[in-house]
Amino acid sequence: MNKEILKTISVLYVEDENDVREFTFKLLTSLLRKVYVAQDGFEGLKIYEENKDGIDLIVSDINMPKMDGLSMCDAIKKINQEIPLVITSAHNDTNFLRRAIEIGVTTYAMKPIDLYQLIESIIKAMEPIILKRQLIELNSSLKSKIEQEVNKIKSILDAQDNIIIVTNKEEITNVNKKFLDFFGVLDFDEFIATKKNVFDFFQEEFGFISKEQIDKQDSWIQYIQNLQEIDRIVKIKTILGEEKIFTIHVDYYEQQDDYYVFSLTDITKFKEKSNILEYQASHDKLTGLFNRNKFDEIFSKEIKRAKRYNNDLSIIIFDIDDFKMINDTYGHQIGDEVLKDMAKIALSSVREQDINIRWGGEEFLILLPQTNLLGAIAVANKVKTSIEKHLFTDKSLQITASFGVAQFTNEDDNENTIISKADALLYEAKRTGKNKVMS
Repeated sequence: MNKEILKTISVLYVEDENDVREFTFKLLTSLLRKVYVAQDGFEGLKIYEENKDGIDLIVSDINMPKMDGLSMCDAIKKINQEIPLVITSAHNDTNFLRRAIEIGVTTYAMKPIDLYQLIESIIKAMEPIILKRQLIELNSSLKSKIEQEVNKIKSILDAQDNIIIVTNKEEITNVNKKFLDFFGVLDFDEFIATKKNVFDFFQEEFGFISKEQIDKQDSWIQYIQNLQEIDRIVKIKTILGEEKIFTIHVDYYEQQDDYYVFSLTDITKFKEKSNILEYQASHDKLTGLFNRNKFDEIFSKEIKRAKRYNNDLSIIIFDIDDFKMINDTYGHQIGDEVLKDMAKIALSSVREQDINIRWGGEEFLILLPQTNLLGAIAVANKVKTSIEKHLFTDKSLQITASFGVAQFTNEDDNENTIISKADALLYEAKRTGKNKVMS
């Protein structure tokens, strides 16, 4: 989109860091029609409430005193559901990313702020709004200047960075160049000739809108409109087979007939970052096994399942014998290699549905759903034997481990007692000579 539109935009900019706020405010002021500035979410919300008719877009940091940026954005969204939101943050927490999507954040710019990236984010966020305004303006003279106005609409559509689809409920009436490029066609007639519709390209995957879901609806437009912002997500394959993730924004404007403008914004990188952060939050960085936080989540579900269906459930806790001596003798780098090898042995010794956890330090845990005590003992002995036979690292170290095995009992066990039981048995194995399985 032509950056001249920046001179028509008024922005509320919220940032608590003085240096960043002053520097960015000066730059934005030189490019935009007007910039309102606040130093925290509470002040930002107050300014918006006082000037809501004059503010087109919100640019906000996340971590701020009094009221954080996401809380402020959530409050503003309740006043004006359509206002676009751009977040600026170095934040890398999964919960933050998930909450940002739930609130309806349009796009983001990572800190330290790159002015060019920030301006591009602002333009991208404003495109659907500007498009709607321009289409409405053009509509007033559509009847008398059909050909001229159609060309104008086409030029407006083609200028968008997002994929744009215009429909009158019955059929698609127009698309932009971004649409044509994405699907590899010269014009929309060529796309129609493929005897496919847009929904045919929606990938069938959990968490995304599918063609099957669309086909079940009496009104697919109404269906998408009724979805929460976080659920308006689709995955589409490009002509080159590359998968892209989009959010769908729906705008309605009145003409002689009802027209809708669908804007598909590419959030692939945003979603990928969220997935990466989610993985990092649930996995041990060194071994790649689930970490203790993830275990708490999984274990709680398995306990409930075992109680409800009277299923067997067992755990194995094992600890590398004399691991401190390994670190002291060969160094922590060799120690890390031993831990990684130990994780591989554990993974190769269990079923797909069993869960391997790095419990902490040189200690590991295996959760065995639908497995009784005898079965768990057999698994522990299998892991023990594999460890005994394995030569660890390029030092060809022979290492052993001690094991504690316990089964969950419906009568008196809870999440803590079964772990305590297995841990006590592990300690007993250590105390009585090591390289043992105790149950």
